[in-house]
Formats: sequence, C-alpha cells, structure tokens
Amino acid sequence: MIANAVFITTVFFLALGIWVLQECQFLIPYRNLLFGRYFGPIAAFSGALFLNLFAAVYLSCRRLFLKDTGRKLAHVEKQLRTGESVMDELTNRLDE
Repeated sequence: MIANAVFITTVFFLALGIWVLQECQFLIPYRNLLFGRYFGPIAAFSGALFLNLFAAVYLSCRRLFLKDTGRKLAHVEKQLRTGESVMDELTNRLDE
C-alpha cells in the first residue's frame, strides 16, 4: 500500500514539476541566482509539498481499497468463534 502511494505521489509530483517549469520559462536567465540563493527554501517547500501530497494519496488509497475490511474481518472472526468454519485448525487454535 505504501509503495503504491509513493509511486502515485512521485508521478503527481513530477507532473506538477514539469508544469511549473513550463509556466516559469521567463525565469531561465536567473536560474543560477535563484538556485544559488534560494535552494534551501525551495528544497524545504518541495519536501513539505511531497509529504502532504503523499499523505493525501495514502489516505485516499486507504479509503478506497480498505473500505469494508473491518466488516470482512468481523465476519471471519465470527465464523472462527462459532466453529462453523472450514478452517477447523484455526478454530482449535482460538479455543486454546
């Protein structure tokens, strides 16, 4: 789940970076000055943006893909506790 979220976040982040580079072509003559003087703040902002985007993607993935997990696990636990399960060995382990 985390690997998928990192991959999706990286794709979004790269797409956003390419879009920003296309929109800010007028700053090309000043790139040495901008990166020389403001590299730290740019890197900090980019890192914070990546982490926030990762958190949003991770929460979205959890909501979409793990929607009914609790209900499904409760159903399996009920089957194991009542003994009507196909998995008799697991039921015996829970009784011990």
